Amino acid sequence: MPLQHLVEYFNDRLGQEHRSSFRPFILENNKVCGLFGPIRIDSHFAPVRQAAKPTGIIGYSAQITVAPSKPQQLYASEIENLLANNSVATTEFESIINFDRLCRTVHMLNYLTVAHLPSVLFLEVDPRHILGIKQDHGAYFEEVILRCGLKTSNIVIVLTANSLYERYYQELIAGLGNYRQRGYQIALKFDYLAKEASALDLIAKISPNYLSLSARNLAEPAQDETLLASLQQLQSLVASKGGQTILHQIDDKKSDGLAREAKIDLVEGGYYRAIAFDYLNPNNVEHYELRAHG
Repeated sequence: MPLQHLVEYFNDRLGQEHRSSFRPFILENNKVCGLFGPIRIDSHFAPVRQAAKPTGIIGYSAQITVAPSKPQQLYASEIENLLANNSVATTEFESIINFDRLCRTVHMLNYLTVAHLPSVLFLEVDPRHILGIKQDHGAYFEEVILRCGLKTSNIVIVLTANSLYERYYQELIAGLGNYRQRGYQIALKFDYLAKEASALDLIAKISPNYLSLSARNLAEPAQDETLLASLQQLQSLVASKGGQTILHQIDDKKSDGLAREAKIDLVEGGYYRAIAFDYLNPNNVEHYELRAHG
């Protein structure tokens, strides 16, 4: 289905759900953006590469970019509808769910313009979204995926795990289980080096397809002599569960070297964007090998 038709379909769908003529999805220059209140949401895709062969892109990590948007005109019927329902205030969870769904739909539509090869799309889901939905996680978005001609197995649901949600881990595990039953892949993302027992237990219970860490949040190896050993321990744990590790935000050769030494499976970051990769030009591969190893 042409991208314009998909945009119109999802605008019509949201209009029916919210009884509004507001059309949040806009197609401009073959890119889709979404409007949410006073902001405009766009997609940025960061290639996720094989650590051993960074020319091999296995998927894309979707990130939002935000800019102010022009307010859309409200018609009299919509104002009356809003006033008639002002006693039913939108809860915080409902607002988060709507925002989450809007962002993921924007990413999915834009993904169709970049996914020329079989690949996966990493989509972050707010933990409050998972906690706010009591059952059938992923059902709503499955319709979006199928409408775009893809499968749920193309989508990796990324959950950021931190101590703020530790008391809700059982609910989050149950929600992720619902996603997995529908064919989605699962990634756990830690903004720190997960070494404490609760984090390791969460990894063991979920058995994620991917475990994600940020290179920027890791200590310098010279400052933490256990860093390499800790990374290798995580890599072994995830591999034993059939998953892969990802090191994001690699900005320099040192971080790339750490990923290789720790046998991290996948990498992402500006260090690789600075190299002009081309599957058809072996000289570019040589350029990378010289830079990475010498």
